[in-house]
Amino acid sequence: MEWVMRMRDAIDWMEEQLPGPVDIDQVATHAYSSPFHFQRMFHMLTGVTVAEYVRNRRLTLAAQELATSSVKVIDVAQKYGYESPESFAKAFRKLHGMSPSDARRPGAHLKAFPRLSFHLSIKGDQDMDYRIVERESFQVLGKEIRVSYKDGENFRAIPKFWQACYANGTVAALRASRQDGVLIGICADTDHAAEQFTYAIVAENTASTGLSQLDDVTVRTIPAATWAVFPSSGALPNAIQSVWDRIFSEWFPGTGYEHSGGPELEVLPPGDDTADDYSCEVWIPIVKR
Repeated sequence: MEWVMRMRDAIDWMEEQLPGPVDIDQVATHAYSSPFHFQRMFHMLTGVTVAEYVRNRRLTLAAQELATSSVKVIDVAQKYGYESPESFAKAFRKLHGMSPSDARRPGAHLKAFPRLSFHLSIKGDQDMDYRIVERESFQVLGKEIRVSYKDGENFRAIPKFWQACYANGTVAALRASRQDGVLIGICADTDHAAEQFTYAIVAENTASTGLSQLDDVTVRTIPAATWAVFPSSGALPNAIQSVWDRIFSEWFPGTGYEHSGGPELEVLPPGDDTADDYSCEVWIPIVKR
């Protein structure tokens, strides 16, 4: 219940700042969490980023103002943080499907992005297994891409990246480079302002032998951390996505931990990942709140 109240306080503060700038550090302070943890929790629980939420709320309020007043479009654009009428019109059309001027037509059908509210949901009908692991830094090698998570673009880009890495031999070469064949999917270097992060397909401590045929292979060091490790059993992607959802909707709110801001890992052993008994793990870097 305490966590729900903190999220409500943070959203109340965000709404009070509109249409002006919203300082994410101040928002996180109202939630008594780090900016990274707040933004990660917000995105996982609502399906939108903080930036998307603020953007859509501003455009909702702008549409209401245009429909009920004679204020100039350029003045509304500036009020809601747009540097030019053109950028305002582009964003407005994307949400509402019409130009700002058209919003003034009688009977214009505008869209409203409602204010969010958080409510306590008592679950607890299913145990959630996890373990805490302390691990020193370690090195991985593989391929990575920069992806946007704006409008869910990452859900399209990452599967395509995996398909390409299967097709060009990257996955086979990385698995062959390790005796256990384990691969790791990494989400790292999140830039919440740009709504981007780096996604990598790697193997740990991979020797260069057998990988000479691969182009653009990069080496990355995963920093020392305390990890919460969650098992996943079942066909991908549904089984592991369920674990991700429960980590942020049940585990974090019910524990004294928060996300440290480091890379997130999916540890993927070889095997048929479409089988009902496929086992893998999610590793989340944590700190005690």
